[in-house]
Amino acid sequence: MATNRSLAWPLLLAISTAHLFNDMLQALLPMLYPQLREAHGLSYGQLGAVTFVFHLVGSVCQPLVGAWGDRRPRTGLLPLAMLCSGLALSLLAFAQSFSGLLLVAGLLGLGSSLFHPEGSRSARMVSGGRHGLAQSVFQLGGNIGSALAPLLIALLISPLGLGLLGWLPLLAVAGGGLLLWLRPRLAPYRAACPQGGTLADGGRLHTVAMLLLSVLILSKYVYLAAMANYYSFYLIERFGLSAAQAQLQLFVFLAAVAVGTLLGGPLSDRFGQRPVILLSILGSCPFTLLLPQVGLEGAILLSVAIGVTMASAFPIIIVYAQRLMPQRIGLIAGFFFGLTFGISGIAAAVLGLLADWKGIVFLFEACAYLPLLGILALWLPRSEKAVTPGLEGVALGSKP
Repeated sequence: MATNRSLAWPLLLAISTAHLFNDMLQALLPMLYPQLREAHGLSYGQLGAVTFVFHLVGSVCQPLVGAWGDRRPRTGLLPLAMLCSGLALSLLAFAQSFSGLLLVAGLLGLGSSLFHPEGSRSARMVSGGRHGLAQSVFQLGGNIGSALAPLLIALLISPLGLGLLGWLPLLAVAGGGLLLWLRPRLAPYRAACPQGGTLADGGRLHTVAMLLLSVLILSKYVYLAAMANYYSFYLIERFGLSAAQAQLQLFVFLAAVAVGTLLGGPLSDRFGQRPVILLSILGSCPFTLLLPQVGLEGAILLSVAIGVTMASAFPIIIVYAQRLMPQRIGLIAGFFFGLTFGISGIAAAVLGLLADWKGIVFLFEACAYLPLLGILALWLPRSEKAVTPGLEGVALGSKP
């Protein structure tokens, strides 16, 4: 990496804004399920199949795209990703069948697969060594985009009808234009980026670290899936809130997640990845355990604490793993983004079955123990031990 360069804020903000467009476009499909179900007479099972295709393509393809890019950074994939998403939304406006919606879901999953590994790599390239901060800013764009999708549906599509779907590809055009502007400006950083090649043999060290990080991601994203999909129902059933009031509290939680995402990276640059990962996941456990036991005001405050604390882990985990295997930057980003896709999709379905069986309150009581898995961060390789041979000057958890 070009360590002699300082952090390029304009480029980093442009990459983050492109992430905003990408994730907003992808979040539109599930937000449109009520309208699409009514318009096409779909069953819940068919909607589940659409979700499954989207998550399956995203989970499988992202690591493959990341590994391919490790041979040579491929920033040309970024505009292509936006093209896939724009094409998917164009087809969505004219889709008249269930098979057409499956094609839309597959194209959106492919767009995500093309964008995330190279977008994450590009953010790292312009970071000037502040990898945690750059990863947090990059992911903040995606969080904002996901949060804007329901607002777009509520303000435009719901009151004005599905006829406006034909205009949504213009968002992809705007994002693609931004990425085309960005591509030549990334060229000097791409040229200074070390190429892939033979992965330095970390042996058992790498295997153990990746397994531990995967379990940590599992604990985090299963709980976040419970909050994203069922927190509104919990508030309605437990406290008698209206649907609109519950959605507002869900937005508060998502805003806290965005704040936590932004804070995690700079904290890891300052104090190291390992201790912040431990604090982020295990440290949220007291809040998750208390959430099902308190009243409405306490639940709102605890949801904010959970969002800020737990969300800070993901960008740090990616940076930690990338420093462990610096010649597999794209593969690492693709693997973890793909893993979150798979976990989120499967967890939403399984947790729904659990809620049907034991009730929504029990669901949150059971999920409250998931952050206890954060204690596994104690077994992550320490900075002095987690150095890839031949790169002894880059210690995990140390300041850049």
